[in-house]
Amino acid sequence: MNRSLAAAVQLPLMSRVDAVGQSLAPLGLRVLLAWEFFEAGREKLLGQNWFAELGDKFPQPFALLGPNLNWTMATWVELLGAIALLLGLGTRYVAAALWVLTVVAIYTVHWPEQWSSLGELWQGYAISNDGYGNYKLPLLYLAMLLPLALNGAGRLSLDRYIATRRSGVSATAAGKTAWGVVLIAIGLPTSLLLPWVGGALAIAGMGLLLKPRSDAALTGTATA
Repeated sequence: MNRSLAAAVQLPLMSRVDAVGQSLAPLGLRVLLAWEFFEAGREKLLGQNWFAELGDKFPQPFALLGPNLNWTMATWVELLGAIALLLGLGTRYVAAALWVLTVVAIYTVHWPEQWSSLGELWQGYAISNDGYGNYKLPLLYLAMLLPLALNGAGRLSLDRYIATRRSGVSATAAGKTAWGVVLIAIGLPTSLLLPWVGGALAIAGMGLLLKPRSDAALTGTATA
């Protein structure tokens, strides 16, 4: 028995399961999301543009683009994004683009036009629309896109293959800057749906981005 095999055998079972999960868990998300977004994009490609019926419901800056350009953008982001997810190519960027597209779709189509309490908003967590919205399915897509945007495509992907072809880079812990960027990226789209939640996340992210600079300034002052 060689050393690598012996070391693998000695690993705890859950550690070996984790290694399998790094391959299969992201792959499952990618395949399912790829199918759903490809179907949505194909329906748009072969169907009629109904975005004009939405009127002025699109948020800025998409409201400035007009229904035809928005329709074309949504169609190809869904089609090309689905293929990229399936291959695991540029997964973080693709998942982020589809995240924004899904938030805009929720805001424009699935979010209740008026709600006065969290109880009423919760009634919109549904597939059918009873007058309170029907954002359940796209919200599930957001939850599935989040780990792909943050963790990448996993081991069974072109992203992984490309990374292994490059020079090795040691893993680094998430610092304040990384947390700041992630909170801003999540907070800004979320502010379309829940302004106070999204705004709080974005402000917290900006605070984390500015914190290292203030710490560096204090350190420089103390050194001087």
